Amino acid sequence: MQTHNGGRGARQPASRLKRATDLWARRLHVYTSMIALLVVLFFGLTGITLNHPDWTFGDDVSVSSHNGQFPFEASGVDGTVEFLAIAEYVRGEYSVSGTVDNYSVVNGRGSIAFKKPGYSADLFFDAEASTYELTVTQQGFVAIMNDVHKGRDAGPLWKWAIDISAGFLVAISITGLAMQLFLRRRRFVALTVAAAGGLITVFVILVTIS
Repeated sequence: MQTHNGGRGARQPASRLKRATDLWARRLHVYTSMIALLVVLFFGLTGITLNHPDWTFGDDVSVSSHNGQFPFEASGVDGTVEFLAIAEYVRGEYSVSGTVDNYSVVNGRGSIAFKKPGYSADLFFDAEASTYELTVTQQGFVAIMNDVHKGRDAGPLWKWAIDISAGFLVAISITGLAMQLFLRRRRFVALTVAAAGGLITVFVILVTIS
């Protein structure tokens, strides 16, 4: 008697592929979840505080103002403004920090803006008279973390961190969905819940932007 196992043989590679895919989906899901655990927690908590900007938890905004005259000529002999010397002076004199966001000068009157998360220092000066006015604004801890969440004035390194974190979240979502697809008993329920969540999200977005 001859036996025909062609169908079984054809199913075995597919079954092995299915098991391998399920295994790698589980591994990727677990390890990306562990790597991104604190990142997800950080963005989750700061997402809530971003949605409630009045939640300062007692951290008041600190604003200080200064004015005076530079101990050097702010304008060179050729009429150019000594932006570097001016910036270094206020950094040393008033502990101004952050990176220079922008600077400009019109008819001898100029400005330099220093920025970092939760912090700004705005300097206005008269290059011919070498006088200046400086206003430093320091936000509280919650506001700083909110700016870090948004990547505002956080520098290129943190922008890369945000992109990588987003990649981890995408990987967690895709591998989580893939794992559910391999579970026959829960597949229909999982896909139904995912579809319902997607529809609710789209509906809320459309209502929000309409």
